[in-house]
Amino acid sequence: MNQQPTGLAFEERPPHEVLAAAIKRRCAILFVGAGVSMAVGLPSWQSLIDHLLDDLGLERDVIAGMHGGYQMLAEYYRLKRGGIGPLRSWLDRNWRVDPDRIAASRLHRLIVELDFPTIYTTNYDRNLETAFEVLEKPYAKISNAKDIASARSGVTHIIKFHGDFDDDASLVLTETDFLNRLAFDSPLDIRFRADALGSTLLFIGYSMSDPNIRLLLHRIWQSWDESGHRQDRPRSFAFVTQRNPVQEAVLANWGITTIAPPDGVSPDDGVSQFLLDIRRRIERES
Repeated sequence: MNQQPTGLAFEERPPHEVLAAAIKRRCAILFVGAGVSMAVGLPSWQSLIDHLLDDLGLERDVIAGMHGGYQMLAEYYRLKRGGIGPLRSWLDRNWRVDPDRIAASRLHRLIVELDFPTIYTTNYDRNLETAFEVLEKPYAKISNAKDIASARSGVTHIIKFHGDFDDDASLVLTETDFLNRLAFDSPLDIRFRADALGSTLLFIGYSMSDPNIRLLLHRIWQSWDESGHRQDRPRSFAFVTQRNPVQEAVLANWGITTIAPPDGVSPDDGVSQFLLDIRRRIERES
């Protein structure tokens, strides 16, 4: 397992320097959320909620005060329809982005060019895979235990943490699916725990108020805390849309440094510029 230097000098290094060094050592993981896909035109979660309500013949006010959002609606859909096959097919048809648009996305180009050894994503869409394909960069997609065993080495592993449209059983979509994942003991969870313990993590495209991602961050912190070597954990980072002192303090306690775009810069432009800074740092050192 690759070890990262500790101590004050290391802690004071800017995030883009830490990440550039970790990428060069092949011990960095990128975690990609829905915000990255929405940047190239993927529909929002609200579009999924609207479709579920229309398909099930429900009024809009049925979700008022209902916890769980689309997850509970998807659970109801499964109960009423006997499965999520038709819903998965609708998502597969409607959550697609033109490959030309992805090819023109500076953010997706930077993700591919930075050559992270491993990318985790909770997105169901294929935008990351498409970006690698249009830029002719090899990759291996992993969404289940079989994929873990057969994934080609030496290429970026794109791990579909909440499933993939090609495998209905892999999708984490309904409330039961999410509750089952709380045990954090699926093959993908075990792979992630092993990867995360020896790597610097960067989260982009996420809302840090999302309970699912906060649970994931807490699990990482818990693993290090219980190991007795909490002080030796690699630094990790989360790019957020705007600064929040409460959020910063809580995440800092979990070993996560938040990064926000400069004043007057949009989140999409901010994260692209941050990744560009990392790439330039790697190029200078090479």
